[in-house]
This record gives sequence, C-alpha cells and structure tokens, in this order.
Amino acid sequence: MTEPTAEPRTPTAVDAVADAYFDAAIDASPIEATYLGVPGRDAELDDLSPDGFAHHAHLAHQTLAALDGVEPADAVDRVTVAAMRERLGLVIETHDAGYDAMALNVIASPLQACRDVLDLMPTSTQENWATIAARLCAVPQALEQYTQTLLASADRGLVTPRRQVEACIVQCEELTASDGFFATFAAGASADGTPLDDAVRADLDRGVRAAAQAYEQIGIALRERLLGRAPTSDAAGRERYGLASRSFLGATVDLEETYAWGQEELARITDDMARTSDRILPGASVREAIAHLEGDPRYQLHGTDALREWMQERADEVITAMADTHFDIPEPVRTIECLIAPTQTGGIYYTGPSDDFSRPGRMWWSVPKGVTEFGTWRELTTVYHEGVPGHHLQVGQTVYRRELLNKWRRMMCWTSGHGEGWALYAERLMAELGFMDDPGNYLGLLDGQSLRAARVVLDIGVHCGFEAPAEVGGGSWTYDKAWTFLRTHSNEGEEMLRFELNRYLGWPGQAPSYKVGERLWLQLRDEAQQRAGDAFSLKDFHRRALDVGSVGLDVLRDAVLD
Repeated sequence: MTEPTAEPRTPTAVDAVADAYFDAAIDASPIEATYLGVPGRDAELDDLSPDGFAHHAHLAHQTLAALDGVEPADAVDRVTVAAMRERLGLVIETHDAGYDAMALNVIASPLQACRDVLDLMPTSTQENWATIAARLCAVPQALEQYTQTLLASADRGLVTPRRQVEACIVQCEELTASDGFFATFAAGASADGTPLDDAVRADLDRGVRAAAQAYEQIGIALRERLLGRAPTSDAAGRERYGLASRSFLGATVDLEETYAWGQEELARITDDMARTSDRILPGASVREAIAHLEGDPRYQLHGTDALREWMQERADEVITAMADTHFDIPEPVRTIECLIAPTQTGGIYYTGPSDDFSRPGRMWWSVPKGVTEFGTWRELTTVYHEGVPGHHLQVGQTVYRRELLNKWRRMMCWTSGHGEGWALYAERLMAELGFMDDPGNYLGLLDGQSLRAARVVLDIGVHCGFEAPAEVGGGSWTYDKAWTFLRTHSNEGEEMLRFELNRYLGWPGQAPSYKVGERLWLQLRDEAQQRAGDAFSLKDFHRRALDVGSVGLDVLRDAVLD
C-alpha cells in the first residue's frame, strides 16, 4: 500500500466516498466541526440521544457499503480503503457492544465535550459572542439527551464504574460553583475591548445561566439515577479492553507480552533516571535531584505570562532548527500559537489548525488554580511533544497535504497510538539529536517516560486482571496498589496523579497507547532502516510516514513498508 508523496493527484471515487463520510459525520457532530475548524455549525451541539449514537454507527455501515462499490485507483486509495475499513469497523463494533453509549469518564466523554468546545470558539466580535450564546443555550437539550442515553445504557447493564460517576458529579459541582467556569466565563466578555451590545450581553448571560443549570441537573441525575447502578470494580474486563486497545492503537498487540514489556521498559527507565540524577548532583537519589532542579533558578518561571512566552519561544526555536534538516515543514505549519487555557484542570494539550490554516495549530496549558511557579526542566520535553516535531508537525503536515489526501484522511482520521506514539517518538528523537543533553532537561524527559511506562503496566494489569508486580505485593490489582505503583514511578503532585489514575481507570486502553505507540513507531523505523540499508534517510522516512496521516498503526506499517 505504499503511497507516493510528491505528485498531486486527481480525486478518485474512493476519495468521494471518504469526503462524503466526512461531510455526513461533520453534519452529525457540530462539536467535531468546531474542533476541526469547519465553519457553520458553531451555534449547535451534537444529538447525544440514543438515536444520535446509533446514527454514527449507521454512517459507518453506509460508508463501508459504499466502499464495496468502488475500486481503488492507486496506492493512496488502497490506504484510504484499509484505514476506513479499520476505523469504521471499530465504530460499528463499539456501538454494537454498547460501549459508546455508556461513555462517562473524567476526561473524554460528552460531559466534558459540551464545555471544552467553548475553548476553541473565536471571541473577537459581537457575532462571535452571539454564536457562543446560542451554543450555551443548546447545552440543556444536549445534556438531557446524554442523560437519557446513559440511563438507557444502564438498562442494558452497561454503566461506567462508580468512581467515574462520583468524579463526574464533582466536576459538575466545580463547573457551577460560585467561582467555577460558568460564573467567570462571560464576566469580562468583550469584542476586542469593546463592550458587548446589550442584546448580545443579555443572550450571553441567559446562555450561561442555562448551561450552568443544565450541568447542575445532570450532576443531580448522575447522583440520584446512575450512581446506585454503577459497579464498584474499576476493571473493564478482557473483552472490552481488547476492543478498546485496538481502537486506540489501530493494531492488535499481545496484551500479556505488552504487560511484561511494560515492566521491563519501566525498569530500564528507572535505571537511566538514577544515572542521570547522579550527573545532576553526585550521589543524589532521583527525588533529591528533582528537589535540586526545583530550586535552581535556571529552570524557574514565575507567572503564567512568563510560562506562555517561554512555551512560544521554545516552540519557535525548534521549528527554525528542524525545518529543512530532519523534517520538511510546510510554511503554514511553521506557525504555532501557545496559549494559557481558560480552564484550570491541569495538563497540556494541542488543537490542530483549521483546513485553511486561518486558525493555527495551538498548544494549550491548563494551569491549576493557584499555581504560579513552573519548572522548565520538566516541561521542555512536553513542548516537543505538543509542538514540533510532535503533534503540531504531525497534524499540521497532514492537514497541509490537500493535493494528496482527501478530507477524511487529512482532518478526521485520528488514531491515538499513531498520534501519541509519534509525539513520544518525537521526544526521544530530540534526545537522540542532542536537544536534551542538559541533564536536567533529560531527567524531565525520563520522568515523563516513567509515567508513560508505568501506566502501560497499570492500565493493562487492572483492566485485564493480570497479576500485580511484586513491588506492590503481587496478587490482584486494587486501587491502593495502583496508587502506590503510580506514586513510586512518577514525581508529579498528588492532585495531578489522582486525576491521572482516575483517567486510566475510566478510559481503558487509552493511556498505554502513548508508550505502546512509540514502541511500534520505533519498530517501524528500525525495519525501514534495515530494508533501505545505506540509502536510509531519516528525513525521508519522517516525510513518508507523516504523509500517510494518522491511520491505525497496522495500516501505517503496511503503507510505509509494502
């Protein structure tokens, strides 16, 4: 399925099927439209009723049937067909099992999506704020539909674990608190400094009240109508986990072998951290070396303005350094915008550019309330992960390849193991290229890698019921064992790690996709190098692989190596 990457191509019948699916999926998901920068649906929210979920499965069935009626015209088409069969087939499997409709967790379910999408909406004009007001007024219907979907799923015996329901109730309470998101969101709203028109302000205030009340109501419904039906066990079980793992990786892996490899990889990283700590402060333990770095003014930033400026400077520097050397970086992709997120939940994330790049790719830092001090030693590797050569290059280059890829391939096809695996590969690559030679920054890289390897072990072990490692006493995994294991292998603060653990327990299969995805990317690079011998070019490998887009990792391997 090898793809050409140089010559523009005439759209084919396969492209027409893929583009039709893209348009239909966007029509069914205004939230997705906003995330992808497709205009026209920003005042609406998705149909979150059971019929709405069924409609997505129907579109997948319809599209796969349409693919049966067309012949691939070239290698690009063959990859499109393979990718669509894999991705849409999983949509159908997941829906048939009922796992899509039961989705409720602390990070990536419709409960968060209805609020998170507001972060991406423009706010510079009166019209922008009027659109936001309309979307806020749509929140009550969307969350009522979602409530009915969760209850219908519960009637089938499919309910997210009790821990997730409880945490989501707390999120609703925090969003609607007197100092929460809805209380502060519109307080300073203006159109580039101009006060909002009275009518727009009235609509906005009405929308904020409606959305806040809707989140209060769903919080009550979760407590009174779902919590008592939720299982106490956090484990997804082997069947559900296997499907989730395939969905996030786009590959089938041996879970027992991967569980054992995760423990071996974690041991390797732990040894490297000990050696690096000795370079930072001779004779120091890892925690002592970290304490030393936290007190070193060379790695300190004070305030969110300084943080944003530092992010932007580092992101711009690496684009300048990497363009035309180890990567082909198209001109529009050489712009990235670094921002402090309006939420205060913690974490750093990336949102891709719009189709025409009028909205650039953005790196967001969600700073927890009250946090004003930041350590660059820990976060430089994150800038590489979210920016270049990580998500920004990966997503931006794919969006840019209009002459090669259809809309679905460029903008909608996303596989976590491909995307997050690439971003971890990008971090490691920066170390290989000498950008992380400073031992403090390198320890930051290893600290992040330790967390990613630990959650391979924790996530697979808990959800599949494998025996816990000896270091936490062996036997069956429990929450306390998982917490001890996570604390041992990560040096983040307790609040962040509690959230991380809840995330793993409520979103099975996603967390390992980072480290397992990196493993598969490295295996692909090694195999490509072995085949090419002295003719191997790292820059050409990166260009060729990224031009395929974020397909499943099995499809990627075939496309690159065939």
